[in-house]
Amino acid sequence: MNNRQLFLSHLAQTTDFPLLIEVEKAEGIHLFGPNGEKYIDLISGIGVSNVGHRHPKVLAAIQSQLDKYLHLMVYGEYVQTPQTQLAKALCDTLPDSLDNVYLVNSGSEAVEGALKLAKRFTGRREMISCVNAYHGSSHGSLSAGGNELFKRAYRPLLPGISHIHYGHLADLEKINRQTAAVILETIQGEAGIRVADREYFQALRRRCDETGTLLILDEIQAGFGRTGKFWAFEHFDIVPDILLCAKGMGGGMPIGAFIANKEVMGVFKNNPLLGHITTFGGHPVSAAASLATVQILQEEQLISQVEAKAALFKSLLVHPKIKGIRNKGLMMAVEFGSFEVLKPIIDRAIELGVITDWFLFCDDSMRIAPPLIITEEQIHDACQAILRAIDEA
Repeated sequence: MNNRQLFLSHLAQTTDFPLLIEVEKAEGIHLFGPNGEKYIDLISGIGVSNVGHRHPKVLAAIQSQLDKYLHLMVYGEYVQTPQTQLAKALCDTLPDSLDNVYLVNSGSEAVEGALKLAKRFTGRREMISCVNAYHGSSHGSLSAGGNELFKRAYRPLLPGISHIHYGHLADLEKINRQTAAVILETIQGEAGIRVADREYFQALRRRCDETGTLLILDEIQAGFGRTGKFWAFEHFDIVPDILLCAKGMGGGMPIGAFIANKEVMGVFKNNPLLGHITTFGGHPVSAAASLATVQILQEEQLISQVEAKAALFKSLLVHPKIKGIRNKGLMMAVEFGSFEVLKPIIDRAIELGVITDWFLFCDDSMRIAPPLIITEEQIHDACQAILRAIDEA
């Protein structure tokens, strides 16, 4: 049996129509197949490869750590240099009130930890999230999600969660003194790149303060430079109580984190002690890769280039079938009006060597979220292929 047959026979499937792109190697913005295929990865493995595939500095950090140690102990007991240096580097990018990092393995785990933390710290049980929010697929994170299509088959889910509409000021009145936390994507991702304005975020922060509610901002997709700032909340002059990150954090390695202040995080130490446990959270190899990723973003000034690269995409992607482009930096949605129009374009673009995608809760729009290292020449090449795909699909 070849690899494709083994994939279909022995790996659990999540759809009846997987992409079935076979990858032999990845480098920079490209994926390479076993028969000479070459693809531009315009979705970064869904927001993961912000510094590109196999960045040399990430590989060097991984190799250096491999020569020292791998897993040693469950999280939080041993002093491990990759973890401590990463935590310090993350805190250095943040306001002083976000000074305590809990390292986990993924975005869903970061959500789970944050939900527990908010309940434990406030003593409250009710949560609020947004319609068409996506926070992950585990039971708690799915409960906080905002799309019933993805939830109904798994009910009963976590009780006490209600939903508001992202960006709607009037809905903020639903936040009250029984609300432990509001969990919200700073930029809504799977809803098709929806961006609320500064007035909304300022009002959200005020309402949480008035009611003693913790504000959890999910930047699992939007963080690590994707929007043109290291953290997306910096665009809106607010600070969350708990910040979530993963995806682009690891330079291609699995890692996530929830970040708060030391007082809030401290509730996990007592009643009960070990209030949140992870065996592999902050794995030293992943932590080393993540630290390298932070340094690459800063040293190579990738974040300061995001706006210009996004503007270039928008200037080149002009076609009668394109209804509009929504974006915050290189977190982009190209609207085509229907899935029936979009899907053949995505399929043809892949045949032409450009990988794009749609969104879970917005299937009329094309996802574009390339590695931040993408060059102007590569943007031109990718856009030419997309425009050709539109004409030929």
